[in-house]
Amino acid sequence: MPIQGIPSPGTGLRLHLNENTGGCSPRVLETIQRLAATDISAYPDYTAAVHAAARYFDVDPDWLLLVNGLDEGILMATLGHIARMRAFDAEVIIPVPAFDPYVQSTASVGAAAVRVEPGADFAFPTAGVLKAITTRTRLIHMNTPSNPTGRLIPHDDIAAVAEAAPHAVALVDEAYIEFAGETFLPRLGMHQNVLVGRTFSKAYGLAGMRIGCLIGHPDVLGPVRASTPPLTVNLLAAAALVAALEDPDFLPAYAAQVTRSRELLYDACGRLGLPFWESAANFVLVRVGDPVGAFVETMARHGVHVRDRSHDPYTPGCVRITAGIVEHTERAVAALEAAVAARRKA
Repeated sequence: MPIQGIPSPGTGLRLHLNENTGGCSPRVLETIQRLAATDISAYPDYTAAVHAAARYFDVDPDWLLLVNGLDEGILMATLGHIARMRAFDAEVIIPVPAFDPYVQSTASVGAAAVRVEPGADFAFPTAGVLKAITTRTRLIHMNTPSNPTGRLIPHDDIAAVAEAAPHAVALVDEAYIEFAGETFLPRLGMHQNVLVGRTFSKAYGLAGMRIGCLIGHPDVLGPVRASTPPLTVNLLAAAALVAALEDPDFLPAYAAQVTRSRELLYDACGRLGLPFWESAANFVLVRVGDPVGAFVETMARHGVHVRDRSHDPYTPGCVRITAGIVEHTERAVAALEAAVAARRKA
């Protein structure tokens, strides 16, 4: 079944959902294959996965909650700090353009979404976010690097927002931070109202497993933990997480491929006269102009699927292209060239 609102692309190279285009670590597959029938028939024990993730992030296990993908973590944080607290007049600050689950989770608890316009070239609107904070603010979303722009938020700006809203939770979504190398985690102890969200879908290639985590002070994590089902993460995902973190060579090798792939996309866009935004994530936002749908279809006919972002008023005429394995990006560049050539002939 396709993801809601995103048609299944069919055959071809999947560069439309920011997935790891090379797959997961071989250690993950080996671990799954070693599982016994009695492992599958038993409810999962998360001890090993929690402690492995806590060691990886250098935090106390009590500061970490495993979730069924970071999407669930976003929803559980919203439930825990708004619905569970009976904050019926709550406001949630969402800098735009934004990851769809921020708006969806806000609507799910009946809170008001306060959208903040982006700065120049999609810079994080720190002043606008600070101005939007009120006594009703319960949650502030900060996505770094941002989806769909790939822009980073300076750590001092994250700290300033958190300090300006001590009555609210600042949820720092670091889904793509492995490709940027600048996590807020070392400063987490100084900001008790900050929750950091991490996922193993992107860099570690576990998107199909659906596993992520929220990290924060036990006091701010408590309402989220109380709102999260006790067995929400499946056994295979927990085992896969431990195996993925035990492979020290996998992430650096893939991150290097992503870095090179971004450069290939920049070079191609420059040659083809397509505006783009430099990214700290594993994707690049490119303005191809209207009609975007026809452009995306042309690339698909050449075996490469990219994300149409033109439905968002903040990214008109744009597509988002995953940067993964270099060989895949070379195919994407060829499809991009073909789509530009086809448009110019039309």
